Amino acid sequence: MKQKIYLALMPLMGLLLFACQTQTAEIKAHEVWARPAMMGGNGAVYMILHNHSNQGDQLIGATSDVAEAVELHKSEVNDQGVMIMMKQEAIDLPAGGEIQMQPGGYHIMLIGLRKDLKEGDTFQVVLKFRSSADLPLQVTVKGGGMEMQPEAEHDHGSESHNHPMTSPTP
Repeated sequence: MKQKIYLALMPLMGLLLFACQTQTAEIKAHEVWARPAMMGGNGAVYMILHNHSNQGDQLIGATSDVAEAVELHKSEVNDQGVMIMMKQEAIDLPAGGEIQMQPGGYHIMLIGLRKDLKEGDTFQVVLKFRSSADLPLQVTVKGGGMEMQPEAEHDHGSESHNHPMTSPTP
Protein backbone atom coordinates (compact mmCIF):
# COMPACT_ATOMS: atom_id res chain seq x y z
CA MET A 1 0.00 0.00 0.00
CA LYS A 2 2.79 2.42 0.96
CA GLN A 3 4.58 1.64 -2.27
CA LYS A 4 1.47 2.52 -4.32
CA ILE A 5 1.10 5.88 -2.54
CA TYR A 6 4.79 6.60 -3.06
CA LEU A 7 4.54 5.73 -6.77
CA ALA A 8 1.44 7.91 -7.13
CA LEU A 9 3.24 10.89 -5.53
CA MET A 10 6.43 10.56 -7.58
CA PRO A 11 5.17 12.54 -10.61
CA LEU A 12 3.91 15.33 -8.32
CA MET A 13 7.24 15.54 -6.47
CA GLY A 14 9.10 15.62 -9.79
CA LEU A 15 6.87 18.41 -11.04
CA LEU A 16 7.49 20.46 -7.89
CA LEU A 17 11.25 20.01 -8.17
CA PHE A 18 11.12 21.00 -11.84
CA ALA A 19 9.08 24.13 -10.99
CA CYS A 20 11.62 25.19 -8.38
CA GLN A 21 14.53 24.68 -10.77
CA THR A 22 12.76 26.55 -13.57
CA GLN A 23 11.93 29.50 -11.30
CA THR A 24 15.56 29.85 -10.20
CA ALA A 25 16.74 29.72 -13.81
CA GLU A 26 14.31 32.46 -14.85
CA ILE A 27 16.09 35.17 -12.85
CA LYS A 28 19.72 35.61 -13.77
CA ALA A 29 22.43 38.11 -12.92
CA HIS A 30 25.16 39.30 -15.30
CA GLU A 31 28.19 41.56 -14.89
CA VAL A 32 28.26 41.11 -11.10
CA TRP A 33 31.01 43.22 -9.52
CA ALA A 34 32.05 45.35 -6.55
CA ARG A 35 34.57 48.11 -6.03
CA PRO A 36 37.52 47.68 -3.68
CA ALA A 37 36.75 48.76 -0.11
CA MET A 38 38.38 48.58 3.31
CA MET A 39 37.50 46.42 6.30
CA GLY A 40 35.18 48.28 8.68
CA GLY A 41 33.87 50.48 5.90
CA ASN A 42 31.06 50.00 3.42
CA GLY A 43 31.02 48.60 -0.08
CA ALA A 44 28.56 48.13 -2.92
CA VAL A 45 27.70 45.35 -5.37
CA TYR A 46 26.45 46.08 -8.90
CA MET A 47 24.94 43.90 -11.63
CA ILE A 48 22.35 43.56 -14.32
CA LEU A 49 19.46 41.45 -13.07
CA HIS A 50 17.21 39.82 -15.71
CA ASN A 51 13.75 38.33 -15.16
CA HIS A 52 13.23 35.87 -18.01
CA SER A 53 9.81 34.79 -16.72
CA ASN A 54 6.36 36.08 -17.61
CA GLN A 55 5.66 37.08 -13.98
CA GLY A 56 7.03 40.08 -12.13
CA ASP A 57 8.90 39.62 -8.87
CA GLN A 58 10.64 41.75 -6.27
CA LEU A 59 14.17 41.69 -4.95
CA ILE A 60 13.55 41.93 -1.19
CA GLY A 61 17.01 41.47 0.31
CA ALA A 62 20.48 40.00 0.15
CA THR A 63 23.02 38.36 2.44
CA SER A 64 26.80 38.02 2.43
CA ASP A 65 29.39 36.78 4.91
CA VAL A 66 31.74 39.68 4.04
CA ALA A 67 29.57 42.30 5.78
CA GLU A 68 27.77 42.77 9.09
CA ALA A 69 24.64 43.91 7.22
CA VAL A 70 23.47 43.90 3.61
CA GLU A 71 20.78 46.28 2.34
CA LEU A 72 19.14 47.29 -0.92
CA HIS A 73 19.83 50.95 -1.74
CA LYS A 74 19.19 53.54 -4.41
CA SER A 75 21.33 56.63 -4.98
CA GLU A 76 20.03 59.73 -6.71
CA VAL A 77 20.71 63.45 -6.88
CA ASN A 78 18.26 65.56 -4.86
CA ASP A 79 16.92 69.05 -5.72
CA GLN A 80 20.00 70.68 -4.15
CA GLY A 81 22.36 68.68 -6.36
CA VAL A 82 23.52 66.41 -3.53
CA MET A 83 23.82 62.66 -4.03
CA ILE A 84 21.64 60.90 -1.47
CA MET A 85 21.25 57.21 -0.75
CA MET A 86 17.90 55.68 0.23
CA LYS A 87 17.32 52.21 1.67
CA GLN A 88 14.82 50.21 -0.41
CA GLU A 89 12.48 47.63 1.14
CA ALA A 90 12.03 46.01 -2.29
CA ILE A 91 13.05 46.58 -5.90
CA ASP A 92 10.54 45.64 -8.59
CA LEU A 93 11.75 43.22 -11.25
CA PRO A 94 9.16 43.30 -14.06
CA ALA A 95 8.22 40.24 -16.10
CA GLY A 96 10.60 39.94 -19.04
CA GLY A 97 12.51 42.97 -17.74
CA GLU A 98 15.76 43.89 -16.08
CA ILE A 99 17.21 46.06 -13.33
CA GLN A 100 20.54 47.75 -13.90
CA MET A 101 22.27 48.04 -10.55
CA GLN A 102 25.06 50.54 -11.14
CA PRO A 103 26.94 53.40 -9.46
CA GLY A 104 24.54 56.30 -8.95
CA GLY A 105 21.47 54.04 -8.96
CA TYR A 106 20.28 50.81 -7.38
CA HIS A 107 22.92 48.71 -5.62
CA ILE A 108 23.48 46.12 -2.89
CA MET A 109 25.05 47.95 0.07
CA LEU A 110 27.59 46.02 2.16
CA ILE A 111 27.68 47.63 5.61
CA GLY A 112 30.51 47.03 8.07
CA LEU A 113 32.88 45.00 5.91
CA ARG A 114 34.53 42.13 7.79
CA LYS A 115 37.54 42.12 5.45
CA ASP A 116 39.20 44.25 2.79
CA LEU A 117 37.79 43.85 -0.70
CA LYS A 118 40.82 43.97 -2.99
CA GLU A 119 40.84 44.03 -6.77
CA GLY A 120 40.65 40.45 -8.05
CA ASP A 121 39.02 39.08 -4.86
CA THR A 122 35.77 37.15 -5.10
CA PHE A 123 33.00 36.64 -2.55
CA GLN A 124 29.43 35.45 -2.45
CA VAL A 125 26.17 37.41 -2.20
CA VAL A 126 22.79 35.66 -2.06
CA LEU A 127 19.82 37.57 -3.48
CA LYS A 128 16.39 37.06 -1.88
CA PHE A 129 13.17 37.41 -3.89
CA ARG A 130 9.52 37.64 -2.91
CA SER A 131 8.46 34.73 -5.16
CA SER A 132 11.57 33.17 -6.69
CA ALA A 133 14.20 31.00 -5.06
CA ASP A 134 17.35 32.55 -3.57
CA LEU A 135 20.02 33.34 -6.15
CA PRO A 136 23.64 32.85 -5.00
CA LEU A 137 26.12 35.01 -6.93
CA GLN A 138 29.90 35.12 -7.18
CA VAL A 139 31.04 38.76 -6.98
CA THR A 140 34.38 39.90 -8.44
CA VAL A 141 36.08 43.00 -7.05
CA LYS A 142 37.06 45.35 -9.90
CA GLY A 143 38.23 48.93 -10.37
CA GLY A 144 40.23 51.34 -8.28
CA GLY A 145 37.92 51.96 -5.33
CA MET A 146 35.32 54.57 -4.50
CA GLU A 147 36.00 57.49 -6.75
CA MET A 148 34.61 60.98 -6.44
CA GLN A 149 32.51 62.14 -9.34
CA PRO A 150 32.94 65.91 -9.56
CA GLU A 151 29.71 66.69 -11.36
CA ALA A 152 26.40 65.09 -12.26
CA GLU A 153 24.86 66.18 -15.54
CA HIS A 154 21.15 66.55 -15.90
CA ASP A 155 19.16 67.29 -19.00
CA HIS A 156 16.02 69.39 -18.46
CA GLY A 157 14.58 69.67 -21.94
CA SER A 158 16.54 72.28 -23.89
CA GLU A 159 18.47 73.34 -20.78
CA SER A 160 21.43 71.31 -19.42
CA HIS A 161 23.37 72.10 -16.28
CA ASN A 162 25.65 70.44 -13.71
CA HIS A 163 25.27 69.86 -10.00
CA PRO A 164 28.29 69.33 -7.76
CA MET A 165 28.61 65.92 -6.11
CA THR A 166 29.47 66.01 -2.43
CA SER A 167 30.00 62.30 -1.83
CA PRO A 168 31.31 59.22 -3.60
CA THR A 169 28.85 57.45 -5.85
CA PRO A 170 27.90 54.14 -4.23
